[in-house]
Amino acid sequence: MKREEAFEILKKYMSSESLLKHSFAVEGSMRGLARKYNEDVEKWSIVGLLHDIDYEKYPDTHPEEGQNILKEENIEEEIRVAIYGHAKESKSYREGLMAKALFAVDELSSFIVACALVRPSKSFEDLELKSVKKKLKDKGFAKGVNREIIKESSEELGLESSELITEIIEALRVRERELNLEGYSLL
Repeated sequence: MKREEAFEILKKYMSSESLLKHSFAVEGSMRGLARKYNEDVEKWSIVGLLHDIDYEKYPDTHPEEGQNILKEENIEEEIRVAIYGHAKESKSYREGLMAKALFAVDELSSFIVACALVRPSKSFEDLELKSVKKKLKDKGFAKGVNREIIKESSEELGLESSELITEIIEALRVRERELNLEGYSLL
């Protein structure tokens, strides 16, 4: 499956602009980590793009309903398994690097987008690690983001949180530029 096909599937189930932007952010983050780990960028991109396919219509049964949708849409098992594990607190659901990466970037990419949005430039271009780390310490900022998950998921990937944050900032910079050419934005 190609990314474009996955995007057409996503649009059948998701129309919320904020959820689409979140999906694009997670997709961009997954693309960045796929490059870092020399993995299949297209496959990791699809995982990020489709990870919340059920959330708009079935928030109370997410990600279980997503599994049904993904099966109906003939999405391969490796992608379904990675997506299922992202919403589970138990490590036992996260088998493999792709699943661990998705768990890591789901919270973190949203947090980094929030950090970019409060900057005067409203851009990733001038966003630095120190700014994100400062916002992480501010419990009043982006209250819905679980800081413990960011720390724990970095450890699952064998990275310091600073290294993961830096990787995701850069991945979001790159993805924002790409999306702008297609008429979309993360911000």
